[in-house]
Amino acid sequence: MIIAEHVHVRHLAFSTYRSLIVAVVLLAWAGTLNAQPPGQPDVKPLVVDPEQAKALGLRTLVGRHVTLYTDVPSSPAVDELPQVFDAAVPQWAAYFNIPPAKLHGWRMNAFLMRDAKKLRDSGLLPPHIPNFPNGYSLGYELWMNEQPSDYYRRHLLLHEATHGFMNTVLGSCGAPWFMEGLAELLGTHRWRDGKLTLGIMPRGKVEVPDLGRLPYVQDEVRAGRRQAVGDIVDDAVTGYVTNGAYAWSWAFATFLDGHPKYRDRFHRLQLQVRNLKFNDEFRKFYQSDLAQLAREWQVFANELEYGVEVPRVAINFVPGKPLPAGGASVSIAADRGWQPSAVKLEAGKTYRLQASGRYTVAQSTDAAGTVKPWPCEPGGVTLRYYRGRPLGMLLAAVEPDVLPVGTPSSMLTPLAVGLGTTITPEKSGTLYFRINDSNGELADNAGSLTVEIKPSP
Repeated sequence: MIIAEHVHVRHLAFSTYRSLIVAVVLLAWAGTLNAQPPGQPDVKPLVVDPEQAKALGLRTLVGRHVTLYTDVPSSPAVDELPQVFDAAVPQWAAYFNIPPAKLHGWRMNAFLMRDAKKLRDSGLLPPHIPNFPNGYSLGYELWMNEQPSDYYRRHLLLHEATHGFMNTVLGSCGAPWFMEGLAELLGTHRWRDGKLTLGIMPRGKVEVPDLGRLPYVQDEVRAGRRQAVGDIVDDAVTGYVTNGAYAWSWAFATFLDGHPKYRDRFHRLQLQVRNLKFNDEFRKFYQSDLAQLAREWQVFANELEYGVEVPRVAINFVPGKPLPAGGASVSIAADRGWQPSAVKLEAGKTYRLQASGRYTVAQSTDAAGTVKPWPCEPGGVTLRYYRGRPLGMLLAAVEPDVLPVGTPSSMLTPLAVGLGTTITPEKSGTLYFRINDSNGELADNAGSLTVEIKPSP
């Protein structure tokens, strides 16, 4: 289940219309607020009268960097929210390269509500803030409705607070996909024994109750509605009132943030958040390999699974060389995603692929607690299937070295090789291999296999 999503005041550059609305809002509210933030000098924190809060039935929970006002009854998960918030601040500082000294005295006001009308009537939820289903962030304040699970309540707090941090410390949040992608990325967390970890890839849906981002993307991919890079980056402000936009922006941010080739440039985009042409800068940053990025993104989205480690499935696109007359041999690791063979096949010619080797594709624990690896050969193991094929089966794809943006990758529809097969590619390209396994379950694999590639007589 995907919770209906929150909305926010957007980056001033998103559209002329939205720029005017934001400017009017900030000017209208300036008279009711008091100190200056480091990033947006015309936005000031709201002053809350403690007696007014008490009269409204709001409990006040104070942390180092946040004051939380709430009409939600006391519980350990609610009362520790300031601790969660405070634990996030040094991680935001590290992620955005902010010197800790700059955050001395920085804090936000957070409102966790069961009865939003009560706060709106009192003015603690200002009249210019529109109705929202879940959460809203503006300057040093965030408001959030009570949520059905402890996890999603924390997620929403961290999401909205990420916006608050970026707006007040960096000065803005960038384009919608970047703003929401980062808030979703840094809102996806693990909270255990008082320790917070931001930006996790969930191991499964049980770990992140009510957070349906990954299942949404999977469902859309299965339905043939995969979002390309341009679809995500160019999504307008209006797109961010739907769950889908949040899910895709999270997945794309996760991909860029975790990819060894793309992550440094993704982090440098933080310096462009106040740039009125943020998306133009994004394209400049990735101009040299944008087509390759777009190709790899569609493969990543197609194979997205809980627990995926982005570096493990990063694809090294290396153009192959013509197959020697005597053939070639390539080793394929069982614990990685798609891997190049360094061999280029020609369209219309027939080739024989022969695979051999023994590796492990999973582990199980017996009644005595002994961990036993699952041995496998290139034909796969029929004890378990993944995407309709035996787990561990060798797969192949012939990928053109130049693939125009928008053209589907052949890795989306891989060929079954198993112990051996004959292929006649329709297009010339480099031959890639991987074993058939969930991208979220590659880490417990071990070993490799060998593929012999020969011209077919």
